[in-house]
Amino acid sequence: MSPLSASAHSRLAAVAVHVYTALGAVLALLMVHFSYAGEVELVLWLFLAAMVVDGTDGFLARHFRVKELVPGFDGALLDNIIDYITYAFAPMVLLWSSGFLPEGWLGGVVASIPLLASCFQFCRSDAKTEDHFFLGFPSYWNIAAFYLVVLGAGVAVTTTVLLALTVLVFVPIKYVYPSRTETAWWPTMTLTTLWLVQYAVILAQYPSPSVWLIVLSGGYVAYYAALSLHLTLARRGGAGSLT
Repeated sequence: MSPLSASAHSRLAAVAVHVYTALGAVLALLMVHFSYAGEVELVLWLFLAAMVVDGTDGFLARHFRVKELVPGFDGALLDNIIDYITYAFAPMVLLWSSGFLPEGWLGGVVASIPLLASCFQFCRSDAKTEDHFFLGFPSYWNIAAFYLVVLGAGVAVTTTVLLALTVLVFVPIKYVYPSRTETAWWPTMTLTTLWLVQYAVILAQYPSPSVWLIVLSGGYVAYYAALSLHLTLARRGGAGSLT
């Protein structure tokens, strides 16, 4: 392969990574459509697909040197757009359209509060810190929606959870960025992968999933929260990196 052909091939691969990320917009469209069609299970599968794309496109972007080869395209902005509509907007549509939120205009208000908080979260310049953490609850509304749906949470519980997580958006806890935070990277990524598998198994069992499997998957959520809080307090205490 000539140097020119190699360069063109590399650039094409880099562009393909952006296309891969952008497919999240299609997934979001399908999420909204099937939410209103009452296909709750399918929407949850689409959540999983979006998480897989989001969890792998960063690796691909670094591997194929996307910033270097496509310098005129803002991949970080694209990633934020896709994350907002798949992690925040679509989950609120699912919960509201499926009866997990109050009826009428009040349900719209409850759904809007996390969306407005996420607007702030996605636009703050320090949302992703230099040491690869998320500052404030990182708008994992899709994960919250998944547990609320599979557990069959009532309106009051759903509303309380959403409002509590909204408050955490503004609390300066540094949450682990699973694929980038260096501390405990291997155990975190291993547990993250296992959690995705558990998500798929729980969903395959829906609408009657194993309660024990849900509890087991919740162990990862507890691990993630505990590690994030521990590292936040350690850094504030001057302990520095624990790697």
